[in-house]
Amino acid sequence: MDKYECLVCGYIYNPEEGDPDSGVSAGTAFEDLPEDWVCPVCGADKRPV
Repeated sequence: MDKYECLVCGYIYNPEEGDPDSGVSAGTAFEDLPEDWVCPVCGADKRPV
């Protein structure tokens, strides 16, 4: 699984870790994040670049 970087603040989303503070389990691919998921650091929304 690839890691993804927030283009606003540089936060790295690592699918192997997920985002437990937002209720996203480890092993969740970026593509499978809920549409309303936001960067836990800056609040930027999930959108394709």
